[in-house]
Amino acid sequence: MSDVEGIEPNVPPSGTGCAECEAAGGWWFHLRRCAQCGHIGCCDDSPAKHATAHYRATGHPVIRSFEPDEVWFWNFDTGELFAEGPELAPPTGHPADQPVPGPAGRVPEDWARTLG
Repeated sequence: MSDVEGIEPNVPPSGTGCAECEAAGGWWFHLRRCAQCGHIGCCDDSPAKHATAHYRATGHPVIRSFEPDEVWFWNFDTGELFAEGPELAPPTGHPADQPVPGPAGRVPEDWARTLG
């Protein structure tokens, strides 16, 4: 996996939450990290699907889960899931006290009905 184009192990994450959701006051279900530029976006189960939107806008092909203790990678170009890959610059997940879904205070009470 370390030879896959689109992985820059030394690039830190852009923050602790989805960059676009943070800017717009939105919320997310799970977080994904671009393995090339560090952009943090929300997963495709989240209302806004910003991680996939980032891939479409930039062509950066590989993401890694930004959930604590999850280390898998996904390659948008090939549709492949990788269980192992290079260690990325820390932090490798959002803060453990950040709720899922998150962030605290912005998740609607009926959040489960809006996912999909």
